[in-house]
Amino acid sequence: MRILIAIDKFKGSIPASVAAQAIASAMNQTLPEAACDLCPIADGGEGTAEAVVAALNGEWCEAATFDAQNRPVTASYGLARETGGLEAIMEMSTASGLAMVSDLPLNPATASTHGTGLMLQDAMARGVQRIVIGIGGSATNDGGIGMAAALGFRFLDASGAPLEAIIANMNLLARIEPPEGEFPEILVACDVNNPLLGLHGCTQVYGKQKGVADFEFFESRLLHLADIAKRDLGVDHRDVPGAGAAGGLGFGLMAFCGAKLTSGFDLIADLVHLRERIAAADLVITGEGRLDAQTLHGKGPMGVADLARELGKPIAAFAGAIEAEDQLRTRFDFLCAIKPKEMPLAEAMRRGPELLMEAVIAQSPAIRDLLTRPTDRAQ
Repeated sequence: MRILIAIDKFKGSIPASVAAQAIASAMNQTLPEAACDLCPIADGGEGTAEAVVAALNGEWCEAATFDAQNRPVTASYGLARETGGLEAIMEMSTASGLAMVSDLPLNPATASTHGTGLMLQDAMARGVQRIVIGIGGSATNDGGIGMAAALGFRFLDASGAPLEAIIANMNLLARIEPPEGEFPEILVACDVNNPLLGLHGCTQVYGKQKGVADFEFFESRLLHLADIAKRDLGVDHRDVPGAGAAGGLGFGLMAFCGAKLTSGFDLIADLVHLRERIAAADLVITGEGRLDAQTLHGKGPMGVADLARELGKPIAAFAGAIEAEDQLRTRFDFLCAIKPKEMPLAEAMRRGPELLMEAVIAQSPAIRDLLTRPTDRAQ
């Protein structure tokens, strides 16, 4: 009997790898005859690198870089050897994330993705053939110009003088000069489909949480950047779904580095060979911190559930809290919220791994029942 544990993080409480191990430990106690396959997952946001590095048995390395407000930091990212060669797996939030500058007043006019560019540069210096980067959780709204400057792009004014690569200066941009050389393949794990500009673009949708007050200030500069990039680089990605991710870093990675944007979950599922591992399992267990109506629209656990049902495998889910249970039960065979109703949220988050193990042990009869049911679940 084989149980695949393909679980996402419980945000703020349990990393995906720890959640998978907690479930496996509980299964070893209650169903010792079961072999557990641990497969942490993510959908492109926080926890992406950890999930992929764990699944690929990679290793961690460090890069000296800067946060979004130009303070020195050390960022970690993963390296793994795949059939195509050496791969780097990273998250922009480890260098340019909003949480890293939460101790400062928000200043989106100077917030920069420069630190993310230095992390990319560090990976390239190690000779990677491919970079996978998750771009959730950004503090920036700079269209990726800080990242591009770190990689050697020059942003010049009408006199030919270099401009500091911050969005506040982009109204003065007259020319973009690319560096010599080529970039490795870059795959961007993205879980939003916003374009760069307009009502559904990065400034209007996500700018407020980063401190944007004057929306026209940013919108006009990003529009001008896109126009100059179209003229000087011969590419126009402003309307590509996902271009507005991470304050336009999606646009920047495509325009400056030739990156490809893809669904975070689909990319990670491919990297960790999720379909093959589900096909080999008798039961699949997934989950994350919260399951609700949004789960039905492309979140990691929903992707796992869809694959499991397609392959005729029973699917169980554990979460800190569950809403829209009636809707979710049409897609999952079993649901369990691990937080006791009377327990304060802060305590539940602090005791996350313990509560997860207790819930799995308590629900082991239901899990065993799933293993013995007929498996005609394919849709």
